[in-house]
Amino acid sequence: MDATADTAQVVIRPPFAWGLAVIAGLVLHWLVPWPFLPDHLPAGWLGWIIFMLALALFVWAIVTITKTGSNVPTNRPTTAIVESGPYRFTRNPIYLGMMLGLVGLAVALDNLWLLVTLVLFALTIRYGVVAREERYLERKFGAVYGGYRSRVRRWL
Repeated sequence: MDATADTAQVVIRPPFAWGLAVIAGLVLHWLVPWPFLPDHLPAGWLGWIIFMLALALFVWAIVTITKTGSNVPTNRPTTAIVESGPYRFTRNPIYLGMMLGLVGLAVALDNLWLLVTLVLFALTIRYGVVAREERYLERKFGAVYGGYRSRVRRWL
């Protein structure tokens, strides 16, 4: 990672990683169906509710960051540490929303493959994105980020 670059230099753009996880899970399920929920469970409704809650968190986080004037895309500089909205509870509400969205889809579609791809997505986000973002924010904002990091958990 270039210490002089004004981005986190993540290994993959998170929306692209999420899309790959969804596509891989759907294709694998098409090739080798792997349901995991009992037939009597109203999984479709439950899954779509989880997915919609995840989408709401995702949108809330993006709107919150955008209102501060900072950038959402990981390939653009961060201009401020955001501590309002969902950022009061988690330092990574966008990624948390993406992960919950995969859980919701897995339940709604009764597709265990989506949970497998969730594990790979989560590891990629944690080590290839969040770890790099944390180093970048520490380097750029110093004590301001350090204070925020000590007050707010990474996930929940």
